[in-house]
Amino acid sequence: MDITRSGSQPSGKGPAEWFTGSVRIDSSFQRNSPARVSGAIVTFEPAARTAWHTHPLGQTLIVTSGLGRVQLAGGAIEEIRPGDVVWIEPGEKHWHGASADAAMTHIAIQEQLDGKAVEWMEHVTDEQYRARSSGQ
Repeated sequence: MDITRSGSQPSGKGPAEWFTGSVRIDSSFQRNSPARVSGAIVTFEPAARTAWHTHPLGQTLIVTSGLGRVQLAGGAIEEIRPGDVVWIEPGEKHWHGASADAAMTHIAIQEQLDGKAVEWMEHVTDEQYRARSSGQ
């Protein structure tokens, strides 16, 4: 058993290659083989978001606070709120982040395939981000 105590790891800044806006990553974890799980608590300031990306074995997002947005390529933007659990299928191109006016925090959990948990792609443009959500 391994317990990582709250506050024992420094917060990290979301790299500009993968995120737009101010993003904080906390309690990041990656387990050793044969386990494949990795994850983190991610906080997006208003209008911050990921770049488009996929996960080889899918991803689960558990929204813990704020108001967020998530979109599959070619689909509508969906609003997400505390308590919502989002499952993104393996290989689905998507992005997620905060709403324009409120921050959002989620727990992101994904598994690695051959040592890789994510494939990063192009940034979400401001025009794509500002598109009307299905919750509006």
